[in-house]
Amino acid sequence: MASFKTARGKCLPLGATLAADGVNFVLLCRHGTSVRLVLEDLERDEVLAEIALDPRKHRTGDHWHILVSGLPAAFRYGWRVDGPKGSAHRFNPEWILLDPSSTALSNGDKVTLRVPPKADGTRSVPATFPTTTRRSLFLRRSFDWREDAPPLTPLEDSLIYELHVRGFTCHPSSLVAKKGTFAGLIDKIPYLKQLGVTAVELLPVHEFDEDDCPFTNPLTGEKLRNFWGYNSIAFAAPKAAYAASAREHGQLNEFRDMVRAFHEAGLEVILDVVFNHTGEGDDRGRTYSFRGLDNELYYMLGPDGNYLNFSGCGNTVNCNHPVVREQILSCLRFWVAEMHIDGLRFDLASILGRDPHGNVLVEPPVVEMISEDGVLADTKLIAEPWDAGGLYQVGLFPFGRRWSEWNGRYRDEVRRFWRGDPGFAGALATRLCGSADLYENSGRNPMHSVNFITCHDGFTLWDLVSYNQKHNLANAESNRDGLDENFSWNCGAEGPSTDPEINRLRNRQARNLFATLMLSQGVPMLMAGDEFLRTQEGNNNAWCQDNAVSWVDWTLTQGHSDFLRFAAMMIALRKRHPALRRREFFRGAGPQGDLVPDIIWHGTEPYAPDFSHLSRTLAFCLDGTQTSREPDRDFYIACNSWKETLPFRIPPSPTRRRWRRAIDTFLLSPLDIVGLDEGPFVTVDSSYPVTAHSLVVLISEE
Repeated sequence: MASFKTARGKCLPLGATLAADGVNFVLLCRHGTSVRLVLEDLERDEVLAEIALDPRKHRTGDHWHILVSGLPAAFRYGWRVDGPKGSAHRFNPEWILLDPSSTALSNGDKVTLRVPPKADGTRSVPATFPTTTRRSLFLRRSFDWREDAPPLTPLEDSLIYELHVRGFTCHPSSLVAKKGTFAGLIDKIPYLKQLGVTAVELLPVHEFDEDDCPFTNPLTGEKLRNFWGYNSIAFAAPKAAYAASAREHGQLNEFRDMVRAFHEAGLEVILDVVFNHTGEGDDRGRTYSFRGLDNELYYMLGPDGNYLNFSGCGNTVNCNHPVVREQILSCLRFWVAEMHIDGLRFDLASILGRDPHGNVLVEPPVVEMISEDGVLADTKLIAEPWDAGGLYQVGLFPFGRRWSEWNGRYRDEVRRFWRGDPGFAGALATRLCGSADLYENSGRNPMHSVNFITCHDGFTLWDLVSYNQKHNLANAESNRDGLDENFSWNCGAEGPSTDPEINRLRNRQARNLFATLMLSQGVPMLMAGDEFLRTQEGNNNAWCQDNAVSWVDWTLTQGHSDFLRFAAMMIALRKRHPALRRREFFRGAGPQGDLVPDIIWHGTEPYAPDFSHLSRTLAFCLDGTQTSREPDRDFYIACNSWKETLPFRIPPSPTRRRWRRAIDTFLLSPLDIVGLDEGPFVTVDSSYPVTAHSLVVLISEE
């Protein structure tokens, strides 16, 4: 072993930090009695030194720290920790643990499978499973941000595009040079600009173990991988396997290159972050750091010492412990301050609202800290407001004025209306208006509702109109996984069909759903590939499908070019009209008729809406002049989810301007949607036939 000069060092900040006379290492470990720093060569499996820390000299409170001089410019490191046995402790000095504050890990330059399955397809993962060969990585590498600045797109003007870094470009048809990487995403910026979105929301990009999936595809014999990455092992470390430069340990700077390129194009980058559980799982899982450092501090534990599981993934992070919440906040500050991230979407965010025993808190400290933090003040915060323990907080997420929410009720009720379920006209009206029933009483606005029809977790848009049931046998869980309540409709046949009428109906239903999303108040989010009808073959839980099921097939941009045209024009229409992006909720007429209503409800007859328990129709007008934003044109929107064509009598424009047809989802491309003032005039008081399962939009002249 090499000999390095050491000193007491400083107790802050956590992690490995370059100092004037060496590298300062700090580890938080409350119950540890023996701590050793392991230093390794960057390229060879060779230990440079193993240094024991003296608890009297190298400890301040719960922080163990040491300054080491003479280290190379880049190296790997980890920690050996021993401590009390029994109770909830899981100390094992044989393990080399990752630093929880690592911003990079070694040995992750490609997606690999490290633990072979047994003959029955399972793998042996005992409670004492050895730690990973991954190590914390220290690099002295600068980055030139140039004049990078966040776009700061107003939330009400945002249009979010959810994508998976690897899955977006790893298909051969992507035609990018560095497939499945941060660099590969840069090549797709022109496409995203042309589509018209304002932000990408990236599924987890922090380090995770793709081999924590124990299953083998029973249909093909293929070993399955954790593709989505909701199993963090280092919260602040970009995944090396997503970097083309990972062999040169360039993942941090390649990620920064990507963010800078997106900002130069006026696009924001939102990260899907996972603080509700870790990749260590339950007692059978591999130990990376938290379990071996301080099991009872980092995790929620029951009286018997077993892991409480509100995440559905084996463990639950003890988010509201003061130490843990400070580490979470430090991680978030890193992503915003050092990596220039614009927004954060919190997976199973309701877990952030539980105390160490799993009880629900009214004002959870960690949520308040995130909400009030100065560094995060301009950062978009989005909650997935539920967890696997049954806590459902849509419209009720704490400190909500700072947070937007994934609106699961929007997804379900819009799907049910267009599936043809009776009695959902009123629900559709509420969701189109920004879900005031959920957000207005707490002082929030339509922008707090992130509206979506589909996301990574569930059917794609095309599968939503092609399957009545999930088809997840390839996941090796006998089709038990994934949601059963999809509110989908196969339009007459399960799965792929050669019937032209069925396929035309499916295309129409997809247009109805996409158009509804773009016409709704709130913040729309679409899933990558839905704009050209990507399929996952009916799999609604493709978390373990790192293959063509999950990869974006770019040949569909040609095969479904008509739908891609429709989607891009719908996005352009939304961005062109501030009446669709209001900052406040609609107001109705005053009690004495003293206010001009922003929205007027109709049915098949003017001023006669049908919100009954049997209704499958809805129509309304928007007064484009009644908004706090710049004056806009008027809109008339008619929706028919009934199985027969219905005549809708056309009311006058609220400002008495002439109507032109802009959209009719029954018509074939290019007539289904036309440019501004290109559609035919539609006469007031005329009867317009809104075909079965279709949507019509009229826009007034200027």
